Amino acid sequence: MSRVPVICVDGPSGAGKGTLSLQLARSLDWHLLDSGALYRVIGHACWSQGIDWQDEAAVVRMTRGLDVRFEPVGDGVAVWLEGQEVSREIRSERGSRGASAVAALPGVRIALLNRQRALAQSPGLVADGRDMGTVVFPDAPLKIFLTATAEARAQRRQAQLMEKGESVSLPRLLDAINERDLSDSGRSVSPLVAAEDAVRIDSSELSADAVHERVLELAAERGIKARAPN
Repeated sequence: MSRVPVICVDGPSGAGKGTLSLQLARSLDWHLLDSGALYRVIGHACWSQGIDWQDEAAVVRMTRGLDVRFEPVGDGVAVWLEGQEVSREIRSERGSRGASAVAALPGVRIALLNRQRALAQSPGLVADGRDMGTVVFPDAPLKIFLTATAEARAQRRQAQLMEKGESVSLPRLLDAINERDLSDSGRSVSPLVAAEDAVRIDSSELSADAVHERVLELAAERGIKARAPN
């Protein structure tokens, strides 16, 4: 297991995991792992190399040597594969289909586990996503399980969509979030569950900056401090 310090961030969709992880990676000057994007990266890499998404042996071999990194850029994450940015490509419809196909291969999940652990490099790693604190980095010195009420998450999602010029009713968004929570918590593979030693933070009434500051306080208690300003 990695001796490099890792902060794991998990929790239900819409609780603010991505925002928190980006802020932590920046303030600590650490590496970032967006685990939710990895299957998309694998699917895209297979397509680029002419590997059939159903060819488990070939996909596993490719996954073991996957050269991927995540870089905080603006309000999002830039994804680099073999030195080329593929952020847009992995978010395409083809990227979604490839991710679904390779995620169904048991051998890929095993290979990806080792690849994720290899991303824990000095000075540290912020690992965002499912199973980070329970399976991938069970010895991480700090695990955050970020939650928020379904109502708060629905309101945030509605605000995001409105900024993009899209209009979706709040009740519809709330129903979708409740359905996803039920599905995520009840599925047999990688269910949504907090690590026993995770610190639970309810972000319903907190700003993103307030959550960030609270986690930095928890990190400092464990000997992890933000880098000094330049």
